[in-house]
Amino acid sequence: MPRLSRKPLGSLAARLTGPRADAAAGAAGAALPFAFAPLGWFALAVLAPAALFALWLKATPARAAWRGFLFGLGMFGLGVSWVYRSMHDYGNMPASLAALATALFVAGLALFPALLGYLQARFFDRARLRHVVVVLPALWVLFEWWRGWFLTGFPWLNLGYSQSDSWLSGYASWLGVYGVSFATALSAGLIVAAVRTPARPRLVCIAAVAALWVAGFAAGKIQWAQPDGAALRVALVQGDVPILAKWNPLERGAILDRYRRLSLEAPAADLTVWPESAIPTYLHRVDPAYLEELRRIARERHTDFLIGVIERDAVDQHKYYNSAIVLGAAEGAYRKRHLVPFGEYVPLKPVFTWLMGSLEIPMSDLSPWPGEQPPLEAAGRRLGISICYEDAFGEEAIRTLPDASILVNLSEDAWFGDSIAAHQRLQMARLRALETARPMLRAANTGPSAIIDHHGAVTARSPQFQTLVLAGEVQPMQGATPYVRLGNIPAVLAVLAGVVFGFWRRRV
Repeated sequence: MPRLSRKPLGSLAARLTGPRADAAAGAAGAALPFAFAPLGWFALAVLAPAALFALWLKATPARAAWRGFLFGLGMFGLGVSWVYRSMHDYGNMPASLAALATALFVAGLALFPALLGYLQARFFDRARLRHVVVVLPALWVLFEWWRGWFLTGFPWLNLGYSQSDSWLSGYASWLGVYGVSFATALSAGLIVAAVRTPARPRLVCIAAVAALWVAGFAAGKIQWAQPDGAALRVALVQGDVPILAKWNPLERGAILDRYRRLSLEAPAADLTVWPESAIPTYLHRVDPAYLEELRRIARERHTDFLIGVIERDAVDQHKYYNSAIVLGAAEGAYRKRHLVPFGEYVPLKPVFTWLMGSLEIPMSDLSPWPGEQPPLEAAGRRLGISICYEDAFGEEAIRTLPDASILVNLSEDAWFGDSIAAHQRLQMARLRALETARPMLRAANTGPSAIIDHHGAVTARSPQFQTLVLAGEVQPMQGATPYVRLGNIPAVLAVLAGVVFGFWRRRV
């Protein structure tokens, strides 16, 4: 395996030392969020990690950890800045405490690239070409995967999500978002290798980048699913209810009337979807006459309602679930399994009681549904349901597949305000469609609501912060992609193999 040049041709990283290189690492991290929605400058998802990889090559383990930490501060400090707004603007946490909590959260996330930087410098041979084209891309994805499940998981800003509109998205149906992340990180490593190797290997690296992207384009052209019957008419009801008014008992009647009126005014639809917790009270407290009227509307308009609501357990009345219920010809319920820490439940209550005492978040003591759930039947179709950020986890979206022919996500994005978070979440939903070759319906209280086809393309999208009904058609699909059949296992095994190979060969 060729060695990397000690004096790389044209390498800016080589001329940066000490604090200047540290600052460059932080700047590269701050640039990375611009690769994601809403801007979508996806090339930055290659260039920003490439800069970090180059800055790591000659750093001591401690310095590499520090540069990884600074990169993480820039990346998460900008990319998840909406956490402050959620806690302060809508959770009523004092500004100073919200800033402190956000800073601690960002610093905790920044420990992931910090540890990655230390390990790659301490235990691997950085002089070899394989370090930047095998070890670093593999470690990057391994750490993304770890962050995706550790302490219930936080998969925001995985590199693969930034590629929803690039040729690399073609790998999603094969290896999921982690496969797309690996292709992105590999592109970054090959660029570093191209800059730091002699002429002939440089041309090989450039050709490898081109081949990787062309192969992604070709991979995305394979059809894994076929239409399943006729297209379905859908109506996504966007109530645009302010989060501070939603749980006010004095506003309840007006909110219920709003959703009923919007549903009556909507174009004819086979399926009418209300967003997460659209009914602003517990289901058992809703006037039975209101629910019966919805059933009557469903019969008269030949539609089924899919509605977000908080539901009490039929046996243990101390348990409540964030649920989606079907009203109409077929009735059923889905209960959320993956809850949001601090938003829907309190992890490690003795430790975080102080934090929750500073927040005023309604419905923050919910229970996760403990078992598996089959697809919901509605409008004559089987639906794979997710609520809120459950759709950020590809391994959870495939649980109802290949039986489900449509994916549906019910969300409450009012917590994010006018920030980048709702756009990031829509981009994640697009990757779920690409991974599964299934259309995705996304009904969000404040928007954007969207209809996404099985290629991951948004065919209809609502503006934010408007009361409206987004109507359109969606084509149910049948069949299974490799990702649906195998999940994250192939991608994780592949990156583990890359790490083991690099470690084993470090002295060869």
